[in-house]
Amino acid sequence: MSILILKNATAVQLYPAKVERNVDIVIENDEIIATGCALASRYPQAIVKEMHGRLVMPGNVCSHNHFYSGLSRGIQANIAPSPDFISTLKNLWWRLDRALDEESLYYSALICSLEAIRSGCTAVIDHHASPNYINGSLSQLRNAFLKVGLRGMTCFETTDRNGGQKELQASVEENIRFAREIDRARQAGQEPYLVEAHIGAHAPFTVTDDGLSMLSEALKVTGRGLHIHAAEDRYDVSHSHHRYGKDLLLRLAEFDLIDSKTLVAHGLYLSDADIALLNDRDGFLVHNARSNMNNHVGYNHRLTEYRNLALGSDGMGSDMFEELKFAFFKHRDAGGPLWPDAFARALSNGNTLLSRNFNARFGRIEAGYKADLTISDYLTPTPLLAENIAGHIAFGMGASHVHSVMVNGVMVYENRAFTFDCEPIFAEARQVAMKMWKRMDALG
Repeated sequence: MSILILKNATAVQLYPAKVERNVDIVIENDEIIATGCALASRYPQAIVKEMHGRLVMPGNVCSHNHFYSGLSRGIQANIAPSPDFISTLKNLWWRLDRALDEESLYYSALICSLEAIRSGCTAVIDHHASPNYINGSLSQLRNAFLKVGLRGMTCFETTDRNGGQKELQASVEENIRFAREIDRARQAGQEPYLVEAHIGAHAPFTVTDDGLSMLSEALKVTGRGLHIHAAEDRYDVSHSHHRYGKDLLLRLAEFDLIDSKTLVAHGLYLSDADIALLNDRDGFLVHNARSNMNNHVGYNHRLTEYRNLALGSDGMGSDMFEELKFAFFKHRDAGGPLWPDAFARALSNGNTLLSRNFNARFGRIEAGYKADLTISDYLTPTPLLAENIAGHIAFGMGASHVHSVMVNGVMVYENRAFTFDCEPIFAEARQVAMKMWKRMDALG
């Protein structure tokens, strides 16, 4: 038995919004077992960490990310002019993912994991692609998650964009193989249960009906849910109407691919029927404000219509404090009616996604919930209340205030330091990145 007490904390929840001061948070192994005032005397055997009033909140979750993009920052490869979304995919991202190998993927994932934790993220839901390194790639991502101590989910982007039927089959097989690897690891109980699986697909316009049929079978045999891009650009919609005569999610639903574990990224141009279907099936829409702006795909004006809305970054880092700010300010700029509390709830919904997939409770500072926590030393210039915590994040609090991060009851980042030296990892990543950029140029 291992008991830890975070003493004299300011316990903060985004949804339902709550701020409580002078709280002791009692953690046994990986779970919160009690909260209240002056609890230390009840647990004389406990290790006590004084919080000095710091904010302790359920960890932020990035609900859609691409850890394969970690070595793209400042990229020095010959990228042709890309005036639209499809050319951006072809000239940059689809060349980058084909250049990935075992080494570059591992370092990309390590860097992304470190930066996620340092910015206050306790979990990331990843969506992976490396067409020339399919078999075993998800295990390599898992290795990086476990090395750093980040909770996460990942899957392989099933697609036919490079190798047709052969690539479709290999992608689905990697998703199934990895899900079974997770099942075996859980049964063995030899390491913390930090990583889970989705069944991944790139987007409807790069997956044939044969691919959707394979994905449907993968969901059935693994018990996992689908993670897919949809309607990120108008092209996805027009392609579906031209090729199949159907709306995007209605097409997926014909293969039983939409349920309560479904995660749809972007969704800017989903139809009324698609939105109703996703809501009826209790699936999730993940909004990626910064990425949408960067790719110039437009704005999702229908965020208020979704039953389950979460926030992701789509590979633009994992700073979810920043993502909330972008989501809110872009929404206001577009004339939207929502206030910061709506986006705070969307950020909190990342923990709901974890709850559905890890069969545990996340997202509250209460007994029975997982001890995945972000600790910040944000000094408030105005009173901090349940009614205005979202406003404090939108207009002030950020990743620079993150002091410590706990995942699964373990301090993986404490007093702004990791438990191991990160500089050699970053130094090696710089060398690996340059080699990957050269491979991109060789691909033409």
